[in-house]
Amino acid sequence: MHEMGITQSIVAIVEEQAAGRKVTRVTLEIGKLAAIMPEAIRFCFDVVAQGGALDGATLDIIEVPGRARCLDCGAEVALVEVFGRCGCGSCRLERLTGEELNIKSMEVEEI
Repeated sequence: MHEMGITQSIVAIVEEQAAGRKVTRVTLEIGKLAAIMPEAIRFCFDVVAQGGALDGATLDIIEVPGRARCLDCGAEVALVEVFGRCGCGSCRLERLTGEELNIKSMEVEEI
């Protein structure tokens, strides 16, 4: 499960940015096309965060839908898979959203 390694990286980044302060909430953006299972991240987060600055922190996950622009007609289309087809029939799509994995925000306790 690659989500464990991803979660370990997320926790390490947040702990570094927290600079010793207790983290109470972390918000992630995960694209629907990113091949990352949000529920697996949620499970791993609780395990990886134990005993550190994120222990007990709330994890919020915003799932970003897949969107692409057709390179032939310019239309924007929704994507539910990495590959798709425009209404004009073209498969030449430039993905715009859906592949994200971002730490959107974190909340820390005041010192």
